[in-house]
Amino acid sequence: MNYPSEKVLPYSGNEASKGVQVAKMFDEIAPRYDLLNHALSFGIDRYWRKKGILSLQDVCPAKILDIATGTGDLAIQACKMLKPTQITGIDISDGMMQIGKAKVSGAGLSGVITFEQQDCTAMRFADHSFDAAMIAFGIRNFADIDSGLREILRVLRPGGKLMILELSTPEYFPMKQLYQLYSAIIPVIGRCISRSKAAYRYLPKSIAAFPQNAKMKAIMEQTGFGKVAYRKMTFGICTMYLGYKSFK
Repeated sequence: MNYPSEKVLPYSGNEASKGVQVAKMFDEIAPRYDLLNHALSFGIDRYWRKKGILSLQDVCPAKILDIATGTGDLAIQACKMLKPTQITGIDISDGMMQIGKAKVSGAGLSGVITFEQQDCTAMRFADHSFDAAMIAFGIRNFADIDSGLREILRVLRPGGKLMILELSTPEYFPMKQLYQLYSAIIPVIGRCISRSKAAYRYLPKSIAAFPQNAKMKAIMEQTGFGKVAYRKMTFGICTMYLGYKSFK
């Protein structure tokens, strides 16, 4: 099935696929990504990541897959909190992962966290390779959400768990109105700091187009995940989605 977010592209008038465009966009903003990410969320993204990581405790993951790992913030935090034996971060942007590798090395975690440039819709891992998978603020960039979720299900072991964090649109007054105003300002702030017009024009559009809440829950269920649930955080600005791979 095609979803509106799959058709939202960073570069209008560019004939390249969404995956190619997203990789180019993140390569461009990689040097300033962490600064912008924390600034635009007022630092609340750290709290969201912590809550997401804690949600994986029930499966005691030894091997974790971090999809759309970016500069490795989620992987580093998960390593410190969950103490797994291995975290593999994958991303289509090599520029982002190069920064992530430096951060991981600086934290002394290179023996646990590794990076690979891979497309989440066609991963090179064997079936049942991971105890848990996590995605922070990256699933709305998928060129094919269904294919990506099916691949994640394939590489999870039976009983394994998927945790997704994604930005979402508040539904109620006054946060809905404040968020609409903030969304209009994001491209201006992003352009000033990152010098990329495309990236922060794309951000609010991709959030608005992404299937949220009950719609995303239904998509996860349709692609094979069980016990799917979602939880809104910070007045609906961020939503956490959880699902398990069945033992059947």
